Amino acid sequence: MRATKPRTGSLDVTRSFTALSRVVRESGLLARTRWFYAALVTTLSLALGGVITGFILLGDSWFQLLMAGALGLILTQFAFLAHEASHRQVLESGPANDRVGRILAAGVVGISYAWWMTKHTRHHANPNKIGKDPDIEWDTISFTETDAAKQKGLLAAITRKQGYLFFPLLTLEGLNLHARSLTTLMERRPVKGRWIELSLIAVHFIVYFGALFWVLPLGMAFAFIGVQMAVFGVYMGASFAPNHKGMALIPADSKLDFFSKQVLTSRNISGGLWASALLGGLNYQVEHHLFPNMPRPHLAKAREIVREHCATLGVPYTETTLVQSYGIVIRYLNQVGLSARDPFDCPMVNQFRRV
Repeated sequence: MRATKPRTGSLDVTRSFTALSRVVRESGLLARTRWFYAALVTTLSLALGGVITGFILLGDSWFQLLMAGALGLILTQFAFLAHEASHRQVLESGPANDRVGRILAAGVVGISYAWWMTKHTRHHANPNKIGKDPDIEWDTISFTETDAAKQKGLLAAITRKQGYLFFPLLTLEGLNLHARSLTTLMERRPVKGRWIELSLIAVHFIVYFGALFWVLPLGMAFAFIGVQMAVFGVYMGASFAPNHKGMALIPADSKLDFFSKQVLTSRNISGGLWASALLGGLNYQVEHHLFPNMPRPHLAKAREIVREHCATLGVPYTETTLVQSYGIVIRYLNQVGLSARDPFDCPMVNQFRRV
């Protein structure tokens, strides 16, 4: 998709967003929901305990791969919770949210909270803005035609079919997240909480690998790791990809008001309660970007207010099903990937080359 400059009409969008924010605040939608997050932490902890119990009881059995898949799902849910803590959705205090987020991200999931905070803050400030949003920077997958055209050799071959390869490549995303986390923590520049996170991640993997290689035969242990990482990577990638991929790209030199920038680059996923549970509240991406510190239970009600506001302003509000969103992402990535084609891939040109 080429970068475009979205238009929102002649109304004073900035002033209207102030009014929208006032309605949201007065409706109590920014109030903390400790009961919800306490119940969620309890549920996830019980689920994790169940996987650990199943792992111990199964012992040397290939049914352990079921435990590996379940662990991948549960760790992704903990990652969603760490994401919410990073947005100050869980507790009142910023430092308290950071402590919870750091423990969940580094200690439970095994990824760097500092790395995530830096990357995700940049994304929220400039979603889908070329040169500003780290989520559309090249990383095996090209999200812009300019990046796709730069690829050579094997990478160009992957890029040409990157839409179809997107989900298979996500099986490696778990490893990528862990690697990028450690790379960030090892950099010489200042990193907040570096040694705390390194210690938590070290404990996480010592316990994880120690248990696996103590209980399981070598081959089975590696199979367990492979399945768990693959499920974790696919679940994470498949949860975040529908939010912005295939939406408008904002040129580097473009200036948009906050409201238009967030709404025009975000996509909601329909489904209500089940989608919110499956995607950790990321299904309400428009509302999340407009009010990033809004707790998950309030996003559904905010959706009704924001949809009405967008209709009044004439600003497009995008919502689709999860399956449809994946189709959009695949088509978009394949379209971008066309820029990586060798001009001699054209059948007509090849015909003349052979003559």
